[in-house]
Amino acid sequence: MGIGRILLLLRTIRHLRTEQVLYRLYYRLAKPLVARLALAPIRVAVRRSWSEPWSAPLTSPRSHLTAGVFEFLGERGEVKEPSDWNSDKHAKLWLYNLHYLDDLNAVDADTRAEQQGWLIERWIHDNPSLTGNGWEPYTLSLRLVNLVKWCARQEQVPAEWLDSIARQAQALAAQEERHILANHLFANGKALTFAGTFLGGDSGSRCLHRGLGILDREIPEQFLADGGHFELSPMYHATLLWDLCDLLNLAQRSGLPELSERAPAWHGAIERGMAWLGHMCHPDGEIAFFNDATFGIAPRSAQITAYARALGCPGDEAVVRPLLLNHLVDTGYIVVELGSGGKALLDVANVGPDYQPGHAHADTLSFELSLFGERVLVNSGTSRYGEGAERQRQRSTSAHNTVEVDGEDSSEVWAGFRVARRARPIALEFWRDVWQDGERVVVRCSHDGYRRLSGSPIHRRQWEFRTGGLRVIDAITGGFRQAVSRFHLHPDVRVTGDRELRLAGGQVVRWSVTDGHAQMVPSTWHPGFGVSVSNQCIEVLFEGAAVVVDFDWA
Repeated sequence: MGIGRILLLLRTIRHLRTEQVLYRLYYRLAKPLVARLALAPIRVAVRRSWSEPWSAPLTSPRSHLTAGVFEFLGERGEVKEPSDWNSDKHAKLWLYNLHYLDDLNAVDADTRAEQQGWLIERWIHDNPSLTGNGWEPYTLSLRLVNLVKWCARQEQVPAEWLDSIARQAQALAAQEERHILANHLFANGKALTFAGTFLGGDSGSRCLHRGLGILDREIPEQFLADGGHFELSPMYHATLLWDLCDLLNLAQRSGLPELSERAPAWHGAIERGMAWLGHMCHPDGEIAFFNDATFGIAPRSAQITAYARALGCPGDEAVVRPLLLNHLVDTGYIVVELGSGGKALLDVANVGPDYQPGHAHADTLSFELSLFGERVLVNSGTSRYGEGAERQRQRSTSAHNTVEVDGEDSSEVWAGFRVARRARPIALEFWRDVWQDGERVVVRCSHDGYRRLSGSPIHRRQWEFRTGGLRVIDAITGGFRQAVSRFHLHPDVRVTGDRELRLAGGQVVRWSVTDGHAQMVPSTWHPGFGVSVSNQCIEVLFEGAAVVVDFDWA
Protein backbone atom coordinates (compact mmCIF):
# COMPACT_ATOMS: atom_id res chain seq x y z
CA MET A 1 0.00 0.00 0.00
CA GLY A 2 1.46 3.34 -1.08
CA ILE A 3 1.89 6.34 1.20
CA GLY A 4 -0.99 8.16 -0.52
CA ARG A 5 -3.36 5.27 0.15
CA ILE A 6 -2.22 5.07 3.76
CA LEU A 7 -2.90 8.79 4.27
CA LEU A 8 -6.35 8.43 2.71
CA LEU A 9 -7.06 5.55 5.08
CA LEU A 10 -5.90 7.50 8.12
CA ARG A 11 -8.01 10.51 7.12
CA THR A 12 -10.98 8.15 6.79
CA ILE A 13 -10.74 6.06 9.94
CA ARG A 14 -10.27 9.05 12.23
CA HIS A 15 -14.00 9.71 11.82
CA LEU A 16 -15.06 6.20 12.89
CA ARG A 17 -16.70 5.45 16.19
CA THR A 18 -14.78 3.35 18.69
CA GLU A 19 -17.54 0.76 18.40
CA GLN A 20 -16.87 0.35 14.66
CA VAL A 21 -13.14 -0.15 15.17
CA LEU A 22 -13.58 -2.65 18.00
CA TYR A 23 -16.16 -4.72 16.13
CA ARG A 24 -14.02 -4.75 12.98
CA LEU A 25 -11.16 -6.13 15.05
CA TYR A 26 -13.49 -8.58 16.76
CA TYR A 27 -14.82 -9.99 13.49
CA ARG A 28 -11.26 -10.33 12.14
CA LEU A 29 -9.68 -11.87 15.22
CA ALA A 30 -12.55 -13.91 16.70
CA LYS A 31 -13.86 -15.76 13.65
CA PRO A 32 -13.99 -19.15 15.45
CA LEU A 33 -16.04 -17.62 18.27
CA VAL A 34 -18.42 -15.95 15.82
CA ALA A 35 -18.85 -19.28 14.03
CA ARG A 36 -19.56 -21.12 17.29
CA LEU A 37 -22.23 -18.59 18.23
CA ALA A 38 -23.80 -18.80 14.78
CA LEU A 39 -23.82 -22.60 14.77
CA ALA A 40 -24.85 -23.21 18.39
CA PRO A 41 -27.59 -25.85 18.79
CA ILE A 42 -31.15 -24.62 18.27
CA ARG A 43 -34.24 -26.18 19.73
CA VAL A 44 -36.98 -27.22 17.34
CA ALA A 45 -38.36 -24.02 15.85
CA VAL A 46 -42.06 -23.28 16.17
CA ARG A 47 -44.31 -20.69 14.60
CA ARG A 48 -45.83 -17.96 16.74
CA SER A 49 -49.55 -17.22 16.49
CA TRP A 50 -50.49 -13.82 15.01
CA SER A 51 -53.69 -11.80 15.16
CA GLU A 52 -53.81 -11.64 11.35
CA PRO A 53 -51.80 -13.19 8.49
CA TRP A 54 -49.25 -11.00 6.77
CA SER A 55 -50.53 -8.75 4.01
CA ALA A 56 -48.70 -5.90 2.31
CA PRO A 57 -48.34 -4.41 -1.17
CA LEU A 58 -46.29 -6.55 -3.54
CA THR A 59 -44.22 -4.08 -5.56
CA SER A 60 -40.92 -5.73 -6.53
CA PRO A 61 -40.65 -6.77 -10.17
CA ARG A 62 -40.54 -10.48 -10.86
CA SER A 63 -36.93 -11.70 -10.85
CA HIS A 64 -37.35 -15.53 -10.78
CA LEU A 65 -38.50 -16.03 -14.36
CA THR A 66 -38.69 -19.83 -14.46
CA ALA A 67 -37.28 -22.46 -12.12
CA GLY A 68 -33.61 -21.57 -11.75
CA VAL A 69 -33.58 -18.61 -14.17
CA PHE A 70 -33.16 -15.16 -12.61
CA GLU A 71 -32.81 -11.60 -13.82
CA PHE A 72 -31.36 -8.75 -11.75
CA LEU A 73 -29.92 -5.38 -12.72
CA GLY A 74 -30.65 -6.05 -16.39
CA GLU A 75 -28.60 -9.28 -16.39
CA ARG A 76 -29.92 -12.84 -16.64
CA GLY A 77 -28.38 -15.90 -15.00
CA GLU A 78 -29.17 -19.48 -14.01
CA VAL A 79 -28.86 -21.67 -10.93
CA LYS A 80 -28.22 -25.25 -12.04
CA GLU A 81 -25.61 -26.34 -9.53
CA PRO A 82 -25.03 -25.35 -5.88
CA SER A 83 -21.89 -23.48 -6.95
CA ASP A 84 -23.99 -21.15 -9.14
CA TRP A 85 -25.18 -19.29 -6.03
CA ASN A 86 -21.64 -17.93 -5.69
CA SER A 87 -20.40 -18.07 -9.27
CA ASP A 88 -17.66 -15.69 -10.35
CA LYS A 89 -19.52 -15.28 -13.65
CA HIS A 90 -21.61 -12.58 -11.99
CA ALA A 91 -20.78 -9.41 -10.06
CA LYS A 92 -21.12 -9.55 -6.30
CA LEU A 93 -24.12 -7.20 -6.32
CA TRP A 94 -25.93 -9.55 -8.73
CA LEU A 95 -25.18 -12.48 -6.44
CA TYR A 96 -26.43 -10.53 -3.44
CA ASN A 97 -29.73 -9.97 -5.24
CA LEU A 98 -29.89 -13.69 -5.99
CA HIS A 99 -29.62 -14.48 -2.28
CA TYR A 100 -32.16 -11.88 -1.14
CA LEU A 101 -35.05 -14.03 -2.51
CA ASP A 102 -36.97 -10.83 -3.31
CA ASP A 103 -39.14 -12.80 -5.73
CA LEU A 104 -41.03 -14.22 -2.74
CA ASN A 105 -42.70 -10.81 -2.51
CA ALA A 106 -42.77 -9.81 -6.18
CA VAL A 107 -45.89 -8.49 -7.88
CA ASP A 108 -47.26 -11.93 -8.81
CA ALA A 109 -45.56 -14.01 -6.13
CA ASP A 110 -48.72 -15.57 -4.70
CA THR A 111 -49.74 -17.01 -8.08
CA ARG A 112 -46.51 -19.04 -8.21
CA ALA A 113 -46.57 -20.93 -4.91
CA GLU A 114 -44.95 -24.06 -6.35
CA GLN A 115 -42.10 -22.07 -7.85
CA GLN A 116 -41.58 -20.17 -4.60
CA GLY A 117 -41.43 -23.41 -2.65
CA TRP A 118 -38.83 -24.71 -5.07
CA LEU A 119 -36.79 -21.52 -4.58
CA ILE A 120 -36.82 -21.73 -0.78
CA GLU A 121 -35.94 -25.41 -0.67
CA ARG A 122 -33.23 -25.02 -3.28
CA TRP A 123 -31.62 -22.17 -1.34
CA ILE A 124 -31.69 -24.16 1.92
CA HIS A 125 -30.18 -27.29 0.33
CA ASP A 126 -27.52 -25.48 -1.73
CA ASN A 127 -26.25 -23.06 0.91
CA PRO A 128 -24.80 -24.74 4.01
CA SER A 129 -24.45 -22.59 7.09
CA LEU A 130 -21.87 -19.77 6.98
CA THR A 131 -20.89 -20.59 3.40
CA GLY A 132 -20.93 -18.04 0.60
CA ASN A 133 -22.56 -14.69 -0.06
CA GLY A 134 -25.91 -15.77 1.35
CA TRP A 135 -24.58 -15.92 4.91
CA GLU A 136 -23.18 -12.42 4.99
CA PRO A 137 -25.17 -10.30 7.46
CA TYR A 138 -26.77 -7.93 4.95
CA THR A 139 -27.98 -10.70 2.65
CA LEU A 140 -29.18 -12.63 5.69
CA SER A 141 -31.16 -9.58 6.78
CA LEU A 142 -33.01 -9.02 3.52
CA ARG A 143 -33.67 -12.72 2.94
CA LEU A 144 -35.00 -13.29 6.46
CA VAL A 145 -37.61 -10.56 5.99
CA ASN A 146 -38.62 -12.00 2.62
CA LEU A 147 -38.91 -15.51 4.08
CA VAL A 148 -41.01 -14.35 7.02
CA LYS A 149 -43.34 -12.33 4.79
CA TRP A 150 -43.86 -15.33 2.51
CA CYS A 151 -44.27 -17.89 5.28
CA ALA A 152 -46.60 -15.62 7.27
CA ARG A 153 -49.00 -15.70 4.29
CA GLN A 154 -49.12 -19.52 4.29
CA GLU A 155 -51.37 -21.72 6.41
CA GLN A 156 -48.70 -24.39 6.77
CA VAL A 157 -44.92 -23.99 6.82
CA PRO A 158 -42.57 -27.02 6.61
CA ALA A 159 -40.52 -27.67 9.73
CA GLU A 160 -37.34 -27.51 7.62
CA TRP A 161 -38.15 -23.93 6.64
CA LEU A 162 -38.79 -22.92 10.26
CA ASP A 163 -35.49 -24.48 11.33
CA SER A 164 -33.67 -22.63 8.55
CA ILE A 165 -35.20 -19.29 9.55
CA ALA A 166 -34.09 -19.89 13.13
CA ARG A 167 -30.57 -20.84 12.02
CA GLN A 168 -30.26 -17.82 9.74
CA ALA A 169 -31.51 -15.49 12.48
CA GLN A 170 -28.98 -16.91 14.95
CA ALA A 171 -26.19 -16.49 12.38
CA LEU A 172 -27.24 -12.88 11.85
CA ALA A 173 -27.32 -12.17 15.58
CA ALA A 174 -23.74 -13.46 15.82
CA GLN A 175 -22.47 -11.01 13.20
CA GLU A 176 -24.54 -7.84 13.47
CA GLU A 177 -22.96 -5.11 11.38
CA ARG A 178 -21.87 -2.87 14.22
CA HIS A 179 -18.60 -2.28 12.37
CA ILE A 180 -20.65 -0.59 9.62
CA LEU A 181 -23.72 0.77 11.47
CA ALA A 182 -26.17 3.05 9.57
CA ASN A 183 -28.65 1.37 7.21
CA HIS A 184 -26.90 -2.00 7.50
CA LEU A 185 -27.45 -2.23 11.25
CA PHE A 186 -31.02 -1.01 10.77
CA ALA A 187 -31.57 -3.88 8.30
CA ASN A 188 -30.16 -6.32 10.87
CA GLY A 189 -32.57 -5.00 13.49
CA LYS A 190 -35.57 -5.23 11.19
CA ALA A 191 -34.70 -8.80 10.18
CA LEU A 192 -34.22 -9.99 13.76
CA THR A 193 -37.51 -8.34 14.73
CA PHE A 194 -39.34 -10.07 11.87
CA ALA A 195 -37.77 -13.43 12.70
CA GLY A 196 -38.43 -13.00 16.43
CA THR A 197 -42.04 -12.05 15.81
CA PHE A 198 -42.59 -15.07 13.54
CA LEU A 199 -40.81 -17.67 15.67
CA GLY A 200 -42.05 -18.77 19.05
CA GLY A 201 -40.15 -20.15 22.01
CA ASP A 202 -36.75 -19.10 23.30
CA SER A 203 -35.31 -18.67 19.82
CA GLY A 204 -38.00 -16.19 18.84
CA SER A 205 -37.77 -14.29 22.11
CA ARG A 206 -34.01 -13.85 21.80
CA CYS A 207 -34.28 -12.60 18.23
CA LEU A 208 -37.08 -10.22 19.10
CA HIS A 209 -35.16 -8.78 22.04
CA ARG A 210 -32.04 -8.20 19.94
CA GLY A 211 -33.93 -6.79 16.99
CA LEU A 212 -35.98 -4.33 19.00
CA GLY A 213 -32.88 -3.28 20.91
CA ILE A 214 -31.23 -2.28 17.63
CA LEU A 215 -34.33 -0.48 16.34
CA ASP A 216 -34.84 1.40 19.60
CA ARG A 217 -31.37 2.82 19.22
CA GLU A 218 -31.19 3.30 15.45
CA ILE A 219 -34.57 4.77 14.48
CA PRO A 220 -34.19 7.96 16.58
CA GLU A 221 -30.60 8.35 15.39
CA GLN A 222 -31.11 7.61 11.70
CA PHE A 223 -34.38 9.47 11.09
CA LEU A 224 -33.75 13.14 11.78
CA ALA A 225 -36.22 15.71 13.08
CA ASP A 226 -37.07 17.00 9.58
CA GLY A 227 -38.02 13.44 8.60
CA GLY A 228 -35.02 12.59 6.42
CA HIS A 229 -32.69 9.63 6.78
CA PHE A 230 -29.27 10.68 8.02
CA GLU A 231 -27.32 9.14 5.11
CA LEU A 232 -28.86 11.92 2.97
CA SER A 233 -29.69 9.71 -0.01
CA PRO A 234 -33.29 9.96 -1.25
CA MET A 235 -33.01 6.35 -2.46
CA TYR A 236 -31.97 4.96 0.92
CA HIS A 237 -34.50 7.19 2.62
CA ALA A 238 -37.26 5.63 0.51
CA THR A 239 -35.93 2.13 1.24
CA LEU A 240 -35.87 2.63 5.00
CA LEU A 241 -39.21 4.42 4.99
CA TRP A 242 -40.72 1.29 3.44
CA ASP A 243 -38.96 -0.69 6.18
CA LEU A 244 -40.66 1.48 8.81
CA CYS A 245 -44.01 0.80 7.15
CA ASP A 246 -43.24 -2.92 7.30
CA LEU A 247 -42.48 -2.66 11.02
CA LEU A 248 -45.73 -0.80 11.73
CA ASN A 249 -47.60 -3.38 9.65
CA LEU A 250 -45.88 -6.15 11.63
CA ALA A 251 -47.00 -4.56 14.89
CA GLN A 252 -50.59 -4.36 13.69
CA ARG A 253 -50.77 -7.91 12.30
CA SER A 254 -48.84 -9.79 14.95
CA GLY A 255 -50.55 -8.15 17.90
CA LEU A 256 -47.41 -8.56 20.03
CA PRO A 257 -47.38 -6.04 22.88
CA GLU A 258 -43.63 -5.43 22.47
CA LEU A 259 -44.32 -4.08 18.99
CA SER A 260 -47.61 -2.37 19.79
CA GLU A 261 -45.99 -0.15 22.41
CA ARG A 262 -43.49 1.07 19.82
CA ALA A 263 -46.06 1.59 17.07
CA PRO A 264 -46.81 5.27 17.90
CA ALA A 265 -43.15 6.23 17.55
CA TRP A 266 -42.88 4.33 14.26
CA HIS A 267 -46.08 6.01 13.07
CA GLY A 268 -44.60 9.45 13.75
CA ALA A 269 -41.33 8.62 11.97
CA ILE A 270 -43.29 7.46 8.91
CA GLU A 271 -45.36 10.64 8.71
CA ARG A 272 -42.28 12.87 8.97
CA GLY A 273 -40.44 10.67 6.49
CA MET A 274 -43.29 10.90 3.97
CA ALA A 275 -43.17 14.70 4.14
CA TRP A 276 -39.39 14.69 3.55
CA LEU A 277 -39.69 12.31 0.61
CA GLY A 278 -42.35 14.51 -0.94
CA HIS A 279 -40.01 17.48 -0.80
CA MET A 280 -37.13 15.49 -2.34
CA CYS A 281 -39.08 14.23 -5.35
CA HIS A 282 -39.33 16.08 -8.64
CA PRO A 283 -42.72 16.98 -10.17
CA ASP A 284 -42.50 13.68 -12.09
CA GLY A 285 -42.96 11.92 -8.73
CA GLU A 286 -39.49 10.33 -8.66
CA ILE A 287 -36.54 10.99 -6.34
CA ALA A 288 -33.72 13.45 -6.89
CA PHE A 289 -30.20 12.07 -7.38
CA PHE A 290 -28.10 13.16 -4.42
CA ASN A 291 -25.43 10.81 -3.05
CA ASP A 292 -26.07 7.17 -4.02
CA ALA A 293 -29.45 7.35 -5.74
CA THR A 294 -31.10 5.89 -8.80
CA PHE A 295 -34.44 4.45 -9.88
CA GLY A 296 -35.61 0.85 -9.55
CA ILE A 297 -34.02 0.02 -6.20
CA ALA A 298 -36.27 1.61 -3.59
CA PRO A 299 -40.07 1.57 -3.83
CA ARG A 300 -41.49 4.58 -5.61
CA SER A 301 -42.86 7.51 -3.64
CA ALA A 302 -46.44 6.77 -4.74
CA GLN A 303 -46.11 3.16 -3.56
CA ILE A 304 -44.79 4.22 -0.17
CA THR A 305 -47.57 6.78 0.22
CA ALA A 306 -50.24 4.18 -0.59
CA TYR A 307 -48.70 1.72 1.90
CA ALA A 308 -48.41 4.31 4.65
CA ARG A 309 -51.98 5.50 4.19
CA ALA A 310 -53.25 1.93 4.36
CA LEU A 311 -51.52 1.70 7.76
CA GLY A 312 -53.20 4.88 9.01
CA CYS A 313 -50.43 7.37 8.24
CA PRO A 314 -52.12 9.95 6.01
CA GLY A 315 -49.26 12.43 5.85
CA ASP A 316 -49.54 16.09 4.88
CA GLU A 317 -49.84 17.31 1.32
CA ALA A 318 -46.87 19.50 0.41
CA VAL A 319 -47.67 23.16 -0.14
CA VAL A 320 -46.73 24.22 -3.68
CA ARG A 321 -46.73 27.86 -4.74
CA PRO A 322 -44.30 29.98 -6.78
CA LEU A 323 -41.03 30.94 -5.08
CA LEU A 324 -41.82 29.00 -1.91
CA LEU A 325 -38.64 27.96 -0.09
CA ASN A 326 -38.51 24.96 2.25
CA HIS A 327 -35.36 24.46 4.30
CA LEU A 328 -34.96 20.87 5.51
CA VAL A 329 -32.82 21.98 8.41
CA ASP A 330 -31.58 18.68 9.81
CA THR A 331 -30.67 16.96 6.56
CA GLY A 332 -29.48 20.18 4.93
CA TYR A 333 -31.38 20.39 1.66
CA ILE A 334 -33.30 23.39 0.36
CA VAL A 335 -36.32 23.01 -1.92
CA VAL A 336 -37.60 25.93 -3.98
CA GLU A 337 -41.03 25.57 -5.58
CA LEU A 338 -41.14 27.51 -8.85
CA GLY A 339 -44.75 26.96 -9.88
CA SER A 340 -46.06 25.52 -13.18
CA GLY A 341 -44.31 22.20 -12.60
CA GLY A 342 -41.01 23.82 -11.63
CA LYS A 343 -38.85 22.82 -8.69
CA ALA A 344 -35.23 23.21 -7.61
CA LEU A 345 -33.47 21.04 -5.03
CA LEU A 346 -30.26 22.43 -3.55
CA ASP A 347 -27.59 20.47 -1.67
CA VAL A 348 -26.27 22.60 1.18
CA ALA A 349 -25.79 19.51 3.35
CA ASN A 350 -22.89 17.63 4.87
CA VAL A 351 -21.93 14.51 2.90
CA GLY A 352 -23.56 12.27 5.54
CA PRO A 353 -23.00 11.04 9.08
CA ASP A 354 -19.35 11.46 10.00
CA TYR A 355 -18.87 7.83 11.01
CA GLN A 356 -20.57 6.34 7.93
CA PRO A 357 -20.55 8.39 4.70
CA GLY A 358 -20.27 5.25 2.53
CA HIS A 359 -23.04 6.34 0.16
CA ALA A 360 -21.84 9.93 -0.14
CA HIS A 361 -20.84 11.68 -3.35
CA ALA A 362 -18.64 14.74 -3.72
CA ASP A 363 -21.72 16.80 -4.59
CA THR A 364 -21.68 19.69 -2.10
CA LEU A 365 -23.57 22.75 -3.47
CA SER A 366 -24.94 20.77 -6.40
CA PHE A 367 -28.58 21.11 -7.40
CA GLU A 368 -31.27 19.68 -9.67
CA LEU A 369 -33.92 21.60 -11.59
CA SER A 370 -37.28 20.68 -13.09
CA LEU A 371 -39.37 22.99 -15.28
CA PHE A 372 -42.84 22.45 -16.73
CA GLY A 373 -42.95 19.05 -15.02
CA GLU A 374 -39.76 17.83 -16.71
CA ARG A 375 -36.25 17.34 -15.39
CA VAL A 376 -33.80 19.80 -16.90
CA LEU A 377 -30.61 19.79 -14.78
CA VAL A 378 -29.68 16.45 -13.22
CA ASN A 379 -26.91 14.95 -11.16
CA SER A 380 -25.51 11.88 -12.87
CA GLY A 381 -26.97 9.13 -10.66
CA THR A 382 -25.58 5.71 -9.74
CA SER A 383 -25.19 2.65 -11.94
CA ARG A 384 -22.74 0.53 -9.98
CA TYR A 385 -21.23 -0.24 -6.60
CA GLY A 386 -17.87 -1.71 -5.65
CA GLU A 387 -14.48 -0.31 -6.60
CA GLY A 388 -13.54 0.84 -10.07
CA ALA A 389 -12.96 3.89 -12.23
CA GLU A 390 -16.61 4.31 -13.23
CA ARG A 391 -17.86 4.10 -9.64
CA GLN A 392 -15.25 6.70 -8.71
CA ARG A 393 -16.32 8.97 -11.58
CA GLN A 394 -19.99 8.78 -10.65
CA ARG A 395 -19.17 9.82 -7.08
CA SER A 396 -16.89 12.64 -8.24
CA THR A 397 -17.62 16.36 -8.22
CA SER A 398 -17.47 16.43 -12.03
CA ALA A 399 -20.56 14.17 -12.25
CA HIS A 400 -22.68 16.75 -10.41
CA ASN A 401 -24.00 20.26 -10.98
CA THR A 402 -21.39 22.07 -8.96
CA VAL A 403 -17.85 23.47 -9.21
CA GLU A 404 -14.64 21.46 -9.53
CA VAL A 405 -11.43 23.23 -8.54
CA ASP A 406 -8.00 22.24 -9.88
CA GLY A 407 -9.34 18.87 -11.04
CA GLU A 408 -10.03 17.73 -7.46
CA ASP A 409 -13.19 16.47 -5.77
CA SER A 410 -14.79 18.62 -3.09
CA SER A 411 -14.70 15.61 -0.76
CA GLU A 412 -12.12 12.83 -0.97
CA VAL A 413 -14.34 9.96 -2.11
CA TRP A 414 -12.44 6.74 -2.73
CA ALA A 415 -12.54 2.92 -2.73
CA GLY A 416 -16.20 2.63 -3.60
CA PHE A 417 -17.66 3.52 -0.19
CA ARG A 418 -15.09 5.61 1.64
CA VAL A 419 -14.59 9.32 2.23
CA ALA A 420 -11.46 10.89 3.74
CA ARG A 421 -11.54 14.70 4.03
CA ARG A 422 -15.08 16.06 3.63
CA ALA A 423 -16.54 19.34 2.43
CA ARG A 424 -18.50 21.24 5.07
CA PRO A 425 -21.15 23.80 4.09
CA ILE A 426 -20.61 27.17 5.73
CA ALA A 427 -22.25 30.61 5.81
CA LEU A 428 -25.69 29.50 4.60
CA GLU A 429 -28.09 32.41 4.00
CA PHE A 430 -31.42 32.72 2.23
CA TRP A 431 -33.94 35.48 1.85
CA ARG A 432 -36.76 36.87 -0.26
CA ASP A 433 -36.71 40.39 -1.68
CA VAL A 434 -38.09 42.53 -4.48
CA TRP A 435 -36.25 42.22 -7.79
CA GLN A 436 -37.11 44.59 -10.65
CA ASP A 437 -40.81 43.89 -11.35
CA GLY A 438 -41.29 40.94 -9.03
CA GLU A 439 -40.03 38.93 -6.11
CA ARG A 440 -36.76 37.06 -5.85
CA VAL A 441 -35.60 34.19 -3.62
CA VAL A 442 -31.87 34.05 -2.95
CA VAL A 443 -29.87 31.20 -1.42
CA ARG A 444 -26.16 31.63 -0.70
CA CYS A 445 -23.76 29.07 0.72
CA SER A 446 -20.05 28.21 0.73
CA HIS A 447 -18.06 25.08 1.46
CA ASP A 448 -14.52 24.43 2.64
CA GLY A 449 -13.82 21.20 0.76
CA TYR A 450 -11.04 22.74 -1.32
CA ARG A 451 -9.31 24.46 1.57
CA ARG A 452 -6.86 21.54 1.63
CA LEU A 453 -5.52 22.63 -1.79
CA SER A 454 -2.77 25.14 -2.48
CA GLY A 455 -4.19 28.63 -2.03
CA SER A 456 -6.92 27.38 0.36
CA PRO A 457 -9.78 28.11 -2.08
CA ILE A 458 -13.36 28.39 -0.89
CA HIS A 459 -16.30 27.82 -3.25
CA ARG A 460 -19.28 30.13 -2.75
CA ARG A 461 -22.47 29.66 -4.73
CA GLN A 462 -25.51 31.92 -4.93
CA TRP A 463 -28.81 30.90 -6.50
CA GLU A 464 -31.21 33.71 -7.43
CA PHE A 465 -34.71 32.52 -8.34
CA ARG A 466 -37.31 34.77 -9.91
CA THR A 467 -40.46 34.12 -11.89
CA GLY A 468 -39.27 32.56 -15.13
CA GLY A 469 -35.56 32.56 -14.40
CA LEU A 470 -32.56 31.44 -12.36
CA ARG A 471 -29.14 33.03 -11.97
CA VAL A 472 -26.28 30.96 -10.53
CA ILE A 473 -23.24 32.91 -9.32
CA ASP A 474 -20.15 30.85 -8.49
CA ALA A 475 -17.13 32.51 -6.88
CA ILE A 476 -13.80 31.15 -5.68
CA THR A 477 -11.90 32.99 -2.98
CA GLY A 478 -8.25 32.14 -2.45
CA GLY A 479 -5.74 30.86 -4.95
CA PHE A 480 -6.51 28.30 -7.65
CA ARG A 481 -5.32 27.33 -11.12
CA GLN A 482 -8.57 26.27 -12.78
CA ALA A 483 -12.24 26.04 -11.86
CA VAL A 484 -15.11 24.49 -13.84
CA SER A 485 -18.83 24.82 -13.16
CA ARG A 486 -20.96 22.04 -14.69
CA PHE A 487 -24.64 21.77 -15.51
CA HIS A 488 -25.69 18.28 -16.62
CA LEU A 489 -28.77 18.18 -18.83
CA HIS A 490 -31.45 15.49 -18.69
CA PRO A 491 -31.20 13.22 -21.76
CA ASP A 492 -34.59 14.47 -23.01
CA VAL A 493 -33.33 18.06 -23.19
CA ARG A 494 -32.20 18.93 -26.71
CA VAL A 495 -29.57 21.56 -27.40
CA THR A 496 -30.96 23.78 -30.18
CA GLY A 497 -30.09 27.17 -31.61
CA ASP A 498 -27.68 29.58 -29.98
CA ARG A 499 -27.67 28.67 -26.27
CA GLU A 500 -31.20 27.29 -26.31
CA LEU A 501 -32.46 24.15 -24.62
CA ARG A 502 -35.68 22.58 -25.87
CA LEU A 503 -37.66 20.39 -23.47
CA ALA A 504 -39.62 17.32 -24.52
CA GLY A 505 -42.85 19.32 -24.16
CA GLY A 506 -41.59 21.97 -26.57
CA GLN A 507 -40.77 24.72 -24.06
CA VAL A 508 -37.50 26.59 -24.57
CA VAL A 509 -34.95 27.51 -21.89
CA ARG A 510 -32.32 30.07 -22.84
CA TRP A 511 -29.00 30.24 -21.05
CA SER A 512 -26.07 32.63 -21.01
CA VAL A 513 -22.70 32.95 -19.33
CA THR A 514 -20.84 35.96 -17.98
CA ASP A 515 -17.09 35.92 -17.19
CA GLY A 516 -16.67 32.31 -18.25
CA HIS A 517 -16.01 30.19 -21.32
CA ALA A 518 -18.83 27.72 -22.01
CA GLN A 519 -18.77 24.53 -24.02
CA MET A 520 -21.15 21.61 -24.48
CA VAL A 521 -19.56 18.22 -23.75
CA PRO A 522 -20.94 14.66 -23.82
CA SER A 523 -21.75 12.97 -20.54
CA THR A 524 -23.87 10.11 -19.19
CA TRP A 525 -26.86 9.83 -16.86
CA HIS A 526 -27.51 6.70 -14.78
CA PRO A 527 -31.18 6.18 -13.87
CA GLY A 528 -30.68 2.54 -12.84
CA PHE A 529 -28.04 0.02 -11.86
CA GLY A 530 -26.29 -1.13 -15.02
CA VAL A 531 -27.89 1.72 -17.01
CA SER A 532 -26.02 4.46 -18.84
CA VAL A 533 -27.84 7.07 -20.98
CA SER A 534 -26.04 9.64 -23.10
CA ASN A 535 -26.68 13.29 -22.26
CA GLN A 536 -25.04 16.70 -22.61
CA CYS A 537 -23.27 18.83 -20.02
CA ILE A 538 -22.66 22.58 -20.05
CA GLU A 539 -19.11 23.17 -18.85
CA VAL A 540 -18.21 26.71 -17.84
CA LEU A 541 -14.52 27.48 -17.29
CA PHE A 542 -13.81 30.41 -15.00
CA GLU A 543 -12.02 33.32 -16.63
CA GLY A 544 -11.58 35.07 -13.30
CA ALA A 545 -12.61 34.53 -9.70
CA ALA A 546 -16.35 34.31 -10.45
CA VAL A 547 -18.74 33.21 -13.17
CA VAL A 548 -22.45 33.88 -13.72
CA VAL A 549 -24.83 31.50 -15.52
CA ASP A 550 -28.40 32.56 -16.30
CA PHE A 551 -31.33 30.33 -17.24
CA ASP A 552 -34.46 32.01 -18.61
CA TRP A 553 -37.72 30.18 -19.34
CA ALA A 554 -40.19 33.06 -19.06
